[in-house]
Amino acid sequence: PIELIGTTAENCAGFAADAYARVNGMGALCVTYCVGGLNVVNPIAGAYAEKSPVVVITGSPGMGERHKDPMLHHKVRTFTTQFEIFQHITCASTVLDDDRTALHEIDRVLDACWRQKLPVYIEIPRDMVDVRPKHLHHAITPQPKTDPAVLKEALGEAVAMINQSKNPVILADVEIHRFGLQKELVRLAEKTQIPVAATILGKSVMSEKHPLYLGIYEGAMGRKEIREVIEGSDCIIMLGTFLTDINLGIFTAKLERARAIEVTSDNVQIRHHHYDAVELADFVHALLKADLKKVDRGSEIVNRIRQSNNEPRTTIDENAPMTVTRLFQRMNDFLTDDHVVICDVGDCMFGATDLVIHKRTEFLAPAYYTSMGFSVPASLGAQIANPNCRPLVFVGDGAFQMTGQELSTIVRLGLNPIVIVLNNHGYTTERFILDGPFNDITEWNYDKITQLLGAGQGFAVKTGNDLEQALKAALKNTESFTLLNVHLDKMDH
Repeated sequence: PIELIGTTAENCAGFAADAYARVNGMGALCVTYCVGGLNVVNPIAGAYAEKSPVVVITGSPGMGERHKDPMLHHKVRTFTTQFEIFQHITCASTVLDDDRTALHEIDRVLDACWRQKLPVYIEIPRDMVDVRPKHLHHAITPQPKTDPAVLKEALGEAVAMINQSKNPVILADVEIHRFGLQKELVRLAEKTQIPVAATILGKSVMSEKHPLYLGIYEGAMGRKEIREVIEGSDCIIMLGTFLTDINLGIFTAKLERARAIEVTSDNVQIRHHHYDAVELADFVHALLKADLKKVDRGSEIVNRIRQSNNEPRTTIDENAPMTVTRLFQRMNDFLTDDHVVICDVGDCMFGATDLVIHKRTEFLAPAYYTSMGFSVPASLGAQIANPNCRPLVFVGDGAFQMTGQELSTIVRLGLNPIVIVLNNHGYTTERFILDGPFNDITEWNYDKITQLLGAGQGFAVKTGNDLEQALKAALKNTESFTLLNVHLDKMDH
């Protein structure tokens, strides 16, 4: 019953499995030993950093072949080198080298993946593949991790703090996605009328059209109105938050511990008090059942912020050269309920931050690990995970040159992403840090990749009129991919 999807390269399989996991709750990839396994180190490192539960399955030389340490092909240093590397970027790992423990080990590792929402590693020596254990196997029964007494005490302090506050706010992040708590978040907001903001990594944690959704909080990098609401709150309820430099606006965020309730899969901290042995999901469910007061002006605050953002647009000459601001303005209007937005890093991600996502968990981006090359293979994984969503992919020209070949697999499977290449002639985000020839790349005719693959539609977009014509064609083309090669000035950001 497993559908096998062969990708063009192992790192593409890693990004695709990561995206599949973000949409469907768990993903898996299978690679060969070392030459394949070491190619997925980077995407699995990204999955670990951003808590995406991916199962890495790899072959390895047979146990009977390892006597006297022969120099078998693919081996590097020792037979355990690959295993040792993956131990650092997974939460559980195993080599199935003993039929008496293999089934228990599989259960242990998969349970860790599901419970911790982190990647795991399973290695199968090739002379163990067809071995059938002779003993009966009893599956592991996961044990509850929450201590009821600790939960009760933590909940009591949290409820008291929330009910005493005058202007509470919820800051929701990536673990709400990973632990499947999006519905609970909406129910909590609606029950209390507390407005909700998200981080970049947590974007689309709820529909961004919801009347209680504030927008993205990212310290001084974000909108002033949202920053003032979050940082001016006397009770910031931080759910599943990752306090990364990107989420915190390069550490410009001002989230005072004395005014915060922070609940993650690792820890519950209320003001300066720590509570161990409380699971994130258990705390959220308990909070939903608690006697919490309603906030008077939650939706009023959201409306005020939205009105401040509805400034009249400047009239734009549709024959003028395309700009990144104009591109994202138009793409925000283009978005529908049927799209899932997938972003690479750089201006793609920063520009897409203000897109209004219509449903929950329909914005995917490596917003902490920030590895280039994520988006095109991720669109493969996301559309396989949810065929009802059409990927809208934003990718820089530099990132496209890394993994854009995965359009080949997308063609073979009959998928239909709309790929927007921000062609700004190199690494524009880096140019504002330090410019030089190391930020230049070879110019490709990205829209001509259709000729190479013998499928899809490609458009060169240089003006607003070009963009309109390309988007109309993309909507009609549901049978294959559409690629827009959007030409931008190299210093436009």
